Amino acid sequence: MNLPLVVGVDGSEPSLRAVDWAADEAALRGVPLRIVYASLWERYEGPALAPEVGSSSGRVTAQDILAAAALRALRHHAELPTTTADVPEEPEYALVREGRNASALVMGTRGRSGLADLLLGSVSLTVATQANCPVIVIRGNHSNRAVGGRHGHIAVGVADVPTAAVRFAYAEAKRRDVPLEAVRAWRCPMHETVDHPLLTGDPERLYEERAARELEAALAEAPVEVRLRRRTVEGPARSVLLAASRDAGLLIVGRRRPGHLGPRLGRVVHTVLHHSGCPVVVVPDVV
Repeated sequence: MNLPLVVGVDGSEPSLRAVDWAADEAALRGVPLRIVYASLWERYEGPALAPEVGSSSGRVTAQDILAAAALRALRHHAELPTTTADVPEEPEYALVREGRNASALVMGTRGRSGLADLLLGSVSLTVATQANCPVIVIRGNHSNRAVGGRHGHIAVGVADVPTAAVRFAYAEAKRRDVPLEAVRAWRCPMHETVDHPLLTGDPERLYEERAARELEAALAEAPVEVRLRRRTVEGPARSVLLAASRDAGLLIVGRRRPGHLGPRLGRVVHTVLHHSGCPVVVVPDVV
């Protein structure tokens, strides 16, 4: 069964840019597109409505928003199977539930507040934390297209073991037929100098070599058809991944398995969601 790609909309321009991207992605995957508007309010009132949705009174209904979003999707792919849903519920709860039967969830950054989308909105952050499917947040200054453009590769942050994020990255690279840049950050602790009794020679080189071995181990199951670039970079993981996002078309990161406190985002994922230069995919590492 082809699970649909779900995109959340709220009538703002960032959410309609997410529809553009989601339509491309659904067509690329060969799955239906489901457009969801979730709100406890029947009407939308706010300064951040996209021009194609707004009216002279500034008051529009959920159906107005959904119709504009569907039209935008079909302008990209006229034959794409597209459905819409008006859900009278808080958007974060509705979208997390929608994700249980979705191949992925697509969202914009910040909408209803009317603020510049410099930081991630609370709805997108909550969904990225709790959804049990990949969550794609459309941000950065790149085009609104899932494929094409000058950013012709995907980047993935790699841990020391194979993860769901890495497997997802393989599939996306094959689907788009673009290179995959696998990035592993490493650090040399300040207290471990050449005087440390367990270290001789260049301690930084030893940490870099260990990072390279861990990267190879995590990529041991890479499909032969994936054009893989391996890169180890010294520095905090969040800084390394933000740098990688500046010239990538897509950045993929993993979300750790839920602990006793429930689902949560680590500092690295939290940072790239707020500041990435390209769309970010958060892939839950679930059993």
